[in-house]
Amino acid sequence: MLKILNFIKSRIRKYLLEEIWLEDYKKLGMKIGKNCKIQAGVTFDYSFCWLIKIGNNVTIAPEAFILAHDASTMKELHYTKVGSITIEDNVFIGARALIMPGVTIGKNSIVAAGSIVTKSVPENSIVAGNPAKVISTTNEYLEKNKKLFKQSSVYDYSYKGDATNLKKEKMFGELENKVGYLLARK
Repeated sequence: MLKILNFIKSRIRKYLLEEIWLEDYKKLGMKIGKNCKIQAGVTFDYSFCWLIKIGNNVTIAPEAFILAHDASTMKELHYTKVGSITIEDNVFIGARALIMPGVTIGKNSIVAAGSIVTKSVPENSIVAGNPAKVISTTNEYLEKNKKLFKQSSVYDYSYKGDATNLKKEKMFGELENKVGYLLARK
């Protein structure tokens, strides 16, 4: 019964936070491509959302901020800075990243969690920090992870309910002070 209630809650949450919520932004002019995964708690600049364009196959992790305006000039200039934001195809934006006005995130790029992006990101790049700087290419990152994958614990169950308590305890023990890999489920 608990599994059914959790499933119903997740469907309601998905409906309320993704479909209706994103539809409101689209009605105001924000463009969102196909096959995007936008997690709960992402904040889009509601006041200027028509200046935001998101490509296909984009993932935005929880609590990221996408801001198309910056009111820091308001007091002295009596004007607010505004700028478009373009997130191109196949981009991953980590949790609590902040994307500022006038920025384009190039195709196949990764914005690390907690980064503050104030300048455009070249295609196939990984950026991190405050302000965000290029730290690697996506190809270098994937090669590094392919090597790490061969030496790491790998799991074929997900966080969506098919991990038993025994599997959870085993995973915790195996991953103390290191990372492993989890099979992606759709």
